[in-house]
Amino acid sequence: MRPTTGLACQTPLSAREFAITAHGEQMYGAQPYVFHLDQVVENLAGFGPLAETIGYLHDVVEDTSTSLDEIAEKFGALVAECVALLTDEPGSDRKERKAKTYQKLASVSGHAELALIVKAADRLANVKACIADRKTSLWNRYREEHPAFRAAAYRSGQCETLWSQLDHLLREDAFDAGIEI
Repeated sequence: MRPTTGLACQTPLSAREFAITAHGEQMYGAQPYVFHLDQVVENLAGFGPLAETIGYLHDVVEDTSTSLDEIAEKFGALVAECVALLTDEPGSDRKERKAKTYQKLASVSGHAELALIVKAADRLANVKACIADRKTSLWNRYREEHPAFRAAAYRSGQCETLWSQLDHLLREDAFDAGIEI
């Protein structure tokens, strides 16, 4: 999937620097937030620099004061469209936010499907972190959400290795099975 339009002259490295500045002192558990971003991008190895750029920027609109206009200006229209797709919709609680977001993801097509690959890489990074940090309740939440998440974001043949890992790490006995992550 190689889009021909909508990419400004920015690289994953410039996206990483932008995201580090935008997230500031925000933490991901006990780690600086860039730890999570690097894990997402590591999961995106082989999907190209555009996927990596989106991987670094996937949370900046949701979690910082960064606007989609800023993303479009610095990184192009397609990156901004993908970041918008990856930004949770408003809702009164997590269940409502995720239901609205999954509905949005279910209708994605064309070049914007790159957002779905990034979303799978993000969820995989989150699930791996839950297991590594022994966060049972959060892992259980991801496990409960998985059928709806998969129904919305999975596209056959798109990023099978990410989905295979995610499905494996969310199976019933995975948390306590000593699975290699």
